Formats: sequence, C-alpha cells, structure tokens
Amino acid sequence: MFDNKTILITGGTGSFGKKYTQIILEKYKPKKIIIFSRDELKQYEMQQVFNQPCMRYFIGDVRDPVRLTEAMDGVDFVIHAAALKQVPAAEYNPMECIKTNVNGAENVIKACIKNNVEKVIALSTDKAANPINLYGATKLASDKLFVAANNMVGDKKTRFAVVRYGNVVGSRGSVIPFFNKLVEEGATELPITHEKMTRFMITLRQGVEFVLKNFSRMHGGEIFVPKIPSMFMTELANAVAPNLPHKIVGIRPGEKLHEIMCPADDSHLTLEFEDHFVICPTIQFAHKADFDFSTNAIGEKGQPVIHGFEYNSGNNDTWLTHDELLQMTEEQNP
Repeated sequence: MFDNKTILITGGTGSFGKKYTQIILEKYKPKKIIIFSRDELKQYEMQQVFNQPCMRYFIGDVRDPVRLTEAMDGVDFVIHAAALKQVPAAEYNPMECIKTNVNGAENVIKACIKNNVEKVIALSTDKAANPINLYGATKLASDKLFVAANNMVGDKKTRFAVVRYGNVVGSRGSVIPFFNKLVEEGATELPITHEKMTRFMITLRQGVEFVLKNFSRMHGGEIFVPKIPSMFMTELANAVAPNLPHKIVGIRPGEKLHEIMCPADDSHLTLEFEDHFVICPTIQFAHKADFDFSTNAIGEKGQPVIHGFEYNSGNNDTWLTHDELLQMTEEQNP
C-alpha cells in the first residue's frame, strides 16, 4: 500500500515518527517520507539515523497553514502526530495547547483537502475520552474535527480517520523510565498515586502497526481503538523494582484512576472487531448517507457492543504480567 507513495508525518521527530519511519523502511519502498516538525536539532539527530534517499526533512509548525500546504504538495498519506502532550504544561499554558492541538488540527485538515491527499490518520489519546484536563479536551476537539472533515471534502478523494490508544511502554517521559531513574539514584521507595490506579499499555511498534493497518481498514470517519492489556500501577512498580516499597502520593491534577478509550456514552456508536473497536461517527456524511461501518474496507466484520459498554483500563479482560511488561520494555528499547 505504501510502495512508491509519499507519506508526511507531522511531529515526525517524536517517538512515534521515528518508529514509524523505521517500520516503513523495513517493510515498504516509499517514494518519500516527509518529516514535518519545528525542531531543527531533533531533525538533525533523526537525519543521522534515517538518511535514505527517500527521506525529506521539512521545518514547519502545524500552526502555520501556508507552510503546511506547501509541505503537502504531492503527498498521498498523512499521519498527524504533532501535539502538545504534557498535561501540567497544558494547564499552565492553555492557549498554546489550543493553538497547536485544535487550530493545528484545522490547518492540517485544510492543507490535506487542498492538496487532495488520499488518506489521513490523526493520533488521539485515551485522555480524549471523557476528558478531565485541557490536553484531553483539546484532543477530543481534534478528534471531532478530523471526523467531521469527511463532510468537507466535496468531490475530492481525501478521507480522514482517528486512532486512539493508551500509554506507550517505556516512552520518553513515561512512568517506567521515571521509576528506573529513581532506582538508579538509590531511591528507597517508589511513588504511587493510588493503589487501585490502572493504565492501558502498548509498545511503539504495536501502535505504529495498528496505524498502518487502519489505513487499509478505514472508510473515513472512524475512531479506531486497539484491544490492549492493562496493568495496575502497583504491579508495574513491583515489576520494575520488586524490592522497593510504595509510597501513596495521591492522584495528581487532571489524572484519572482508570483511563477510558471507548466511553459508555458512545456505546450506541461502538463496534467490536476481533482485535479492536471502532467508534462510528455521530454525524452522517453527505457522500455516505446511512453508511454501514460494521464491515470495514478489507472485509472484517464487527458487532455492536451492549448498551452502556465502556472500555476502560479498570474493566479490561486482558492484564499484563510482570514478565510480559519487562518483555515489552525490552522490545521497546532493544
């Protein structure tokens, strides 16, 4: 699907963009991979690793619609990964978060339509489901923008979808590197926000491969949610440092006890497939009136979930063991 195609990744120097580039180069022969981001140092560092002839590095910000439109000339597929993601930073700098996560999403949509991009997938987060912090609220707004964008395309071929998943194991700024750092510094205990707190867990490779698969699956307008395991934060701490006691420090502002990916309020729109869920659009599209999303573009069939169903990290059917978590961490950081 990606052979001889041009792919652009906004925020492409992040963890997702680098892993995506690695996997695309392993499996396909793209015409171009365009890394679009605003940090020249990160682009320089990434260029030392990925310097194949198909690679292109564009300095630009999703807040700049003119630059985005220039960058998307001749692009076939777009992954929108650029975002301000730190919950406390968003609370302290709300307008900056809105400019990037909401206004930036609008700019990406308009640039894609103007350049007749074929397919677009925006990355979301579990924090966008029933959000309680500004970051989650901006990502929910972004999700709504990308879903509704399918009504803006007119006669053009461009289609938009969203992929939503949970915490990436071992990613920069996440809890496992934080715990490891404390252990290396000789900590005598590990801080736990709440003894019942749970989180979804996924590796970067799993996240990238899920996104790649959904380019084939999408009709346009879906929010794709993978079925992934959960883990108690206390169990995660035990896996990282089995000999250290825990100190309960309390839930931080903007934090949930359990993360949600398919809210109960959307249960009437949610379809269950073998390895993922799809949240169907709340609106009808002019070009697809009464469209049936229960069969995706590659023929997989889904079934409606029961009324009131909620997919959250506390009611999950699949849980990580210590060994499985450590194996995921090793795969993430070979």
